[in-house]
Amino acid sequence: MQKKKKLLDIVREKIRFKHYSMRTEQSYVGWIKRYILFHNKRHPKEMGKVEIEQFLTWLAVKQKVSPATQNQAFSAILFLYKEILGFDMSEWNIQALRAKERKHIPQVLTKDEVKKVIDNLTGSYQLIVYLMYGCGLRMSEGLNIRIKDIDFGFDKVYIWDSKSLKDRTVPLPQAIKQRLKAQVEYVENLHAKDRADGYGSVYMPYAMERKYPNAKYETKWQFLFPMRNVSKDPRSDTIRRHHVHEKTLGRNIKQAAQKAQIHKRVSSHIFRHSYATHLLQSGIDLRSIQELLGHKSVETTMIYTHVVAEMNKGRVVSPLDSI
Repeated sequence: MQKKKKLLDIVREKIRFKHYSMRTEQSYVGWIKRYILFHNKRHPKEMGKVEIEQFLTWLAVKQKVSPATQNQAFSAILFLYKEILGFDMSEWNIQALRAKERKHIPQVLTKDEVKKVIDNLTGSYQLIVYLMYGCGLRMSEGLNIRIKDIDFGFDKVYIWDSKSLKDRTVPLPQAIKQRLKAQVEYVENLHAKDRADGYGSVYMPYAMERKYPNAKYETKWQFLFPMRNVSKDPRSDTIRRHHVHEKTLGRNIKQAAQKAQIHKRVSSHIFRHSYATHLLQSGIDLRSIQELLGHKSVETTMIYTHVVAEMNKGRVVSPLDSI
């Protein structure tokens, strides 16, 4: 008799079937688990809209989470009821359950501040941030780049299956072209050593691994920015070399900003915001920036026009300065 699968295992399988990221999987499973524990381990199919509202209210009132965090929890629970349990939520008025998020104008760095932060980074961390700022990449996009994605012949970087599920190319910054070539050579040598040591495979999307079972051993599929050590893949338990961890890069960026004495809130995403803002300031049209960033709608990209408008307010002379 086949053993009945646990609910959270079914959730994991569905998330992987839909090719969601590992981070999304961990987040969704975590929130669903908290939701179930909050209601004393009652099965979700015995609960519904009322119990969801109770949990979200507890998060907002007692735990004092941000609206964004509250909505992340709701998205996970919504996934559970819609994709796993097959609930009909047409009468739930889902929008009423979502918290209203404050619309922030993204903070950006000046070109001089970008340079100061990057100058305080070293090794591959510095090169990753150069690439993120030089191409307007999200952190996940920069870390997931593989050797084959750098086209030195046409000076392009290919970004596959990004957050918007819209593949795109961006111009390769000439300032780091030679360093990227050296990085490719480093990965080639590292991969050869891994193969000699009995490792050498790399994570492949499920469909690709089934279709091309030997591709995971090919040099071109290796991550451009690999970790220093091999580690166990949490999904397959295979010992392999993954890309640099996001938390490690984030920590290095934070430390570099402190060393540079930049007192803004500097995260990995600020380089993408700065890239878009600096392009807009240099006269690049909004539609082109939309394509470079991979935004589905130009409405998303328009936030940077507000950033530039806010900067232009600095040209207004305060009456105080004329006293």
